[in-house]
Amino acid sequence: MPSPLSIAAGFCGLVSIAGNIQALTGAILLARFRNRERQEDEAVRLSDRQWPSVTVLKPLHGNEPLLKDALESVFQQDYPAFQIVFGVHDPSDAALAVVENLRQAYPQIPVSIAINAAEHGPNRKISNLINMYGEAQHDVLVISDSDIHCAPSYLKHVVESLEKPETGLVTTLYAGRTAGGTLVQQLGACQINHNFLPGVMMSRLLGRQDCLGATMALTRQTLTEIGSFEALVDHVADDAELGQLVRQRGKTIAIAPSLTHTTVGEHTLSELLSHELRWGRTVKNVEPVGYGLSSIQLPLFWAVTAILFRPNTWWTWLLLGLTWAIRALGSRIIDRATECSLPAAIPLLVIRDWLSAAIMVGSARGSRVAWRGRTVHIARRKRKSSARAAAFQSGATTHRSVRS
Repeated sequence: MPSPLSIAAGFCGLVSIAGNIQALTGAILLARFRNRERQEDEAVRLSDRQWPSVTVLKPLHGNEPLLKDALESVFQQDYPAFQIVFGVHDPSDAALAVVENLRQAYPQIPVSIAINAAEHGPNRKISNLINMYGEAQHDVLVISDSDIHCAPSYLKHVVESLEKPETGLVTTLYAGRTAGGTLVQQLGACQINHNFLPGVMMSRLLGRQDCLGATMALTRQTLTEIGSFEALVDHVADDAELGQLVRQRGKTIAIAPSLTHTTVGEHTLSELLSHELRWGRTVKNVEPVGYGLSSIQLPLFWAVTAILFRPNTWWTWLLLGLTWAIRALGSRIIDRATECSLPAAIPLLVIRDWLSAAIMVGSARGSRVAWRGRTVHIARRKRKSSARAAAFQSGATTHRSVRS
C-alpha cells in the first residue's frame, strides 16, 4: 500500500498535470482569439454602417504610470461620434493636468470633466461614476479603467458586440503592460498574462460568463434596469456584482474581440504583493470555491510540492522539468499573442507560481484591504441605510463640470 507521502505526491502530480493542460489550452485559445480579432479588425475598419454615439466613462485617481498613454488611446479611437467623461474626487488631482493636455491636443473630441468629492458608499470608483453620470450624453456607455490601453478599433468592437441579440454587457480581455520593464513589473504582468488570461479563456470555453472590470459596456436602459450605479456602490468587486445583476435579467456577457492592456506600475515587490493580495481577497470573498479551484493555474507550485513529498523519486523531478518546459512554451505563445514580451519573468516561473500560492494562502483569511489610501471591508454588504447614505454624501465639498 502506498505511503501517505506517496499519495500526497501523486495528488500534487495530478493537479500539476491538469494545470499544464489548462495552461497550454488557454494559451492556444488566446492565440486563436487574437487571430480572430485581427480578422474582425479589417471588417469593422471597412464597414460603412451607422455607428451609435457612445459615452466613455473614465474615473481617475492621481497621475498613474503611463496615464497619458492610456488616456490618449481613447482619444485616438477610430469611431465617428463619442464623448469622454472624466471624473475625480479632488480638484487638485494630478490626473486633471494630463486630461487638460490631451484636450488641447485633440480639440475635436467632446470632453466633460466631473469634479465632485461626494462619496455614496465604500466603492470610490462607483461613487465617482455616480458623480459623472449626469455628464453622459449618449445611451451607449463604456466604462473603462484609467490604466487601460486600447487599440483604435476598440469602441467599434465593443459596440458591435453589445448589439448582438440577448447581450446585456460587454467586457474585454486585458493583458499586463509593464510601465518600465523592471523585474517586479514583469512578475506582475506574468501573473496577469501567463496565469489569469489562460484561466479566463478556459472558463469561457466551459461556459462561464464573467465580467472583467477593465471594460464594462452597456446601454443606459440596462443600467437603469439593474438599479444604476447605486446598486454597485456597496461592493468593492463591482464588476462581479454588475455581471451577476445582468445575468439575473436573462442577458449574456460578451467578450469583445479587442485585447486591451493594463499598466503594471508597481515599483517594489511589497507594492505588487499588496495589490495582488487585495484582489485575491476580493475574489475569495465573492467566489470562494472558484478562487480555491483556480490554484490549478499554478502547475509549477504543485510540481515542486510533489518533490517536497517525494524528493528521491525520479518521476517527481521529471514532472518538474516537463512542467517548466510546458509553462515556458505556453508563456511564449501568450507573449506573442499579447505583444508583451516578459523575458526576465520566464526563467522565474517557479518563483512566480510560489508567490501566487502565497497570495492565495494570505487571501484565505481576512476581508479588509488597503485600497486608494483607506482600509476597505470587501465582504458583500446589504443595502446601506438612508442615514449611512447621508453620512457618505455629506462629504461632498466640491462639484464642478467642465465641457469642451
